[in-house]
Amino acid sequence: MLTAAAYGLLASSSFVIGVAIALVFSPPRRLIAAVLAFGSGVLVSALTFDLMEEATATGHLAYVVIGFLTGAAMYVIMSVLLDRLAARSPKRTGRQAGDVEPGSQHIPETSQESTINGTALLLGAVLDGIPENIAIGIGLSHQGSGLGLVLLAAVFLGNLPESISSTAGMQAEGRSTRYIVLVWSAAALGCTLATVAGYTLLGGLSDNLVSAVLALAAGGILAMLADTMMPEAFANGGPLVAMATAIGFACAILLTQLTG
Repeated sequence: MLTAAAYGLLASSSFVIGVAIALVFSPPRRLIAAVLAFGSGVLVSALTFDLMEEATATGHLAYVVIGFLTGAAMYVIMSVLLDRLAARSPKRTGRQAGDVEPGSQHIPETSQESTINGTALLLGAVLDGIPENIAIGIGLSHQGSGLGLVLLAAVFLGNLPESISSTAGMQAEGRSTRYIVLVWSAAALGCTLATVAGYTLLGGLSDNLVSAVLALAAGGILAMLADTMMPEAFANGGPLVAMATAIGFACAILLTQLTG
């Protein structure tokens, strides 16, 4: 369990590192997009050739399909609810980094609206990280450090540009540095706990339920990639991010072989 907590903390530390980078520097948007695309490629490889392959080898196909679609559906439902929650703030149209009203730093906001907005941003950041961090814990529990290391690298690289771009969005709203740091520190803690949860989920489960949990994490990751990481990478980097995604995929395959 301590190993799972350490892996989760390392993966989630990129949230705080990304905030620090955004507050001190202004990284080019294309560079951020390239890192995001690279991390997407690593995650696609991990969910396809590790999580789903292990799921299909462990349990009945019906459990795999149901678990996979359930994971995707859970993510989509929560994403829609959080977008609506964040849009209740006059400063935002949604929970994503760019969903900020023009001139939002000058738009007045009640304390209730501020609380709702902050909660939506925090839960949104945790939502994006939960499937990935659960998968890290599952990988450590079921397949050892090999898969856990691949997912750790992917999650770290995916969290970094996400927190950088989201910090820029919060700054555009006029949020204080303290507010931004607290939100992302809480997100890092929540995702670390998700890794520990993923590590303990498989204990005592039947093979069919193990396969369902593995597929559940994979479905959540794929939905997250389609909803946030890949669209944001393309929006900021254009077609060239496709190459960064392919390189990330290839690197994950190599890392899997070297650590397997």
